[in-house]
Amino acid sequence: MVSQAKVVLDLDQVFGALAHPIRRAILEELSAGDATVSELAGPHKVSLPAISKHLRVLEGAGLLRVEPEGRVRRCQIDTAPLSVAFGWLTQYRVLWEDRLARLAKHLEEKE
Repeated sequence: MVSQAKVVLDLDQVFGALAHPIRRAILEELSAGDATVSELAGPHKVSLPAISKHLRVLEGAGLLRVEPEGRVRRCQIDTAPLSVAFGWLTQYRVLWEDRLARLAKHLEEKE
């Protein structure tokens, strides 16, 4: 069983990784399929070492798997941490939908 502290740490890492637009763009690119580090670096106006740093952050958060193929490193997305983050966010979506529904009902009753 996963402890609550581990889940919080994982969520912190996932949301931290998602906080940067280049990392979100990399995940979006990988949602279409595997890619090499060079292919992922192509659309971004940053150095290859900067892309490698972003990939390490994504890998540390569990959002990315990197497998060497000779001299090339092939990357693929791992969606499991995104599912955990989505589950956490869903709890609050339900809470806010309930509150907004009650507010709408209250406003309708006042009219």
